[in-house]
Formats: sequence, C-alpha cells, structure tokens
Amino acid sequence: MRVVAGSLSGRRLQSPSDRTVRPTADRVREAVFNALYSRFSLEGLEVLDLFAGSGALGIEALSRGAERVTFVDSSEMCIQTVKSNLESCDLLHRADLVMADGPIWLLEESRKWDLILLDPPYSFTNWSNLLGDHLIDLVNGLVVTESDREFDPGFKWNVDFSRRYGSTVVMFLTPTLDG
Repeated sequence: MRVVAGSLSGRRLQSPSDRTVRPTADRVREAVFNALYSRFSLEGLEVLDLFAGSGALGIEALSRGAERVTFVDSSEMCIQTVKSNLESCDLLHRADLVMADGPIWLLEESRKWDLILLDPPYSFTNWSNLLGDHLIDLVNGLVVTESDREFDPGFKWNVDFSRRYGSTVVMFLTPTLDG
C-alpha cells in the first residue's frame, strides 16, 4: 500500500496486521481522490477519517493538501498503525488521533469538517444511524462513503456520485437543502 499522489506520492504505508481491517486499495483511493479533485481542491481542508484503519485515506488527503485530518478508530492496533504511518510521512503535527467507537464519538462532536471519509468494515449495516441528523450538522462540504454494496442514504442526502470499483462501492453525499 502506498500514497498514490501529492507531496508524498509513492510513500509506502503499513497496514494493521488484523485481518478484519481492509485498507482501501490504491486504485480505489486514486479514483476517489481524482474524482474529488475534479470537483474542488483539498488545499486547506479539515478532514475526518472515521473508521481510519491504516489511515491511508486521511494520509492521501494530507498528501494532496488537506490542512488537518482527524483519524478515529476503535482499535488500538489501528491507531498505532496510523500513528506510525503519520510519523514515517512526517505528518503527525497535522493530525489528531482518537481511539473511540466512531459513531458514538460523533455524537459528542460539534466541530465541522469540509470532507468526511466513512470507510467502515464491510459488515457495517447501520448507515441510517451514522448518516443521521447529527452528521448532517457536522459536514461543511462532502461525505465520501465506501462499502461493499450500494445503500440508500435516506432523503436527507443527495448522492452526487456513485461508482463500483470491483467489490467496492464509493458514494459522494451532500446534505439536501431541505434536509
């Protein structure tokens, strides 16, 4: 696994040894960030990488100009892997690491993010709660979801983009104006 583009292009990243963690494939990350870049620059953005795993999505955002990324994961092994990856890329000063259950942690948050990356385990099924009113209040731009299947985000979300890459489905969501 490597950083696909930006200032850290080609830099190798570690993956947690836990087999339940499924890092986003390089080609999917490249497609997602190219699609994002066609819409807006990541320069200066505040990003949330929920269900961070290895941190590859958030590190890709930092490599492409994001100002700061908050990495959240419930696994100590994952948080240590993210920390190690950030240290090897000299990015620790631009990151916040939080070990917590992501959906529960979000309920306590009030700050807004310009880009929210949601890549839970494929077994995750609680999208309706995760994409509830509280998340709508926290997004100041776009939510990117990654799953093994398409799902209905509900009437409060617009699906601006949906693509399947092998077994991975990526959707870009924005809150509806009448949400």
